[in-house]
Amino acid sequence: MRQFDLVGIGMTSQRTRDRLVRRLRERGITSANVLGAMGSVPRHIFIDEALAHRAYEDNSLPIGHGQTISQPFVVALMTQTLLNVPRARVLEVGTGSGYQTAVLASLQGDVKRIFSVERLAVLIERAEERLRALRFRNVRFRHGDGYQGWIEEGPFDGILVTAAPLEVPEALLDQLTVGGRMVVPVGGGDVQELKVYDRTSSGVRVETVEYVRFVPLVKGTR
Repeated sequence: MRQFDLVGIGMTSQRTRDRLVRRLRERGITSANVLGAMGSVPRHIFIDEALAHRAYEDNSLPIGHGQTISQPFVVALMTQTLLNVPRARVLEVGTGSGYQTAVLASLQGDVKRIFSVERLAVLIERAEERLRALRFRNVRFRHGDGYQGWIEEGPFDGILVTAAPLEVPEALLDQLTVGGRMVVPVGGGDVQELKVYDRTSSGVRVETVEYVRFVPLVKGTR
């Protein structure tokens, strides 16, 4: 297995991570658990070594194959929004680099199990390698079509989608428990609405919490 520098030095050091956490707090991230996760997960191992010095900037970065690792503020905001209450079983649609997966996996007081689906086989292989290096054992991965979710493992208490569909897939809503919450960017173009879907006994309540930029959610696998 590849060896990863989990501690970091210079621009990847804990001091640099702490500065990022301060910026996230200033931007309105209030959950102590989420801030702790953002400070402890080594974002630099989820990107190419050539970009490691930029790992703790509050920006999205390319990870190849037309994909990006999300901006830390957006990761923190989506995580905080999803975990307004503990969610025992969470479906992540779009593993990508595995960074958002690792942030969720580190919050074991709020999330018991994560089920992560990724359409690009090359990305899921790298993500699994990184999560193993971090010794997270509460995650299962699947190479599959995110539009379909993970029917065999549903329903889920929480669903977090890390790419933007034009409309929310019905298959994902169907896999959300009563009392469950889905956080998903919705829309086309350069900017999407970050929406929250809360399933209640009488239906689904929808709210927009922020405007964000994500790559499109694409059907099929590769």
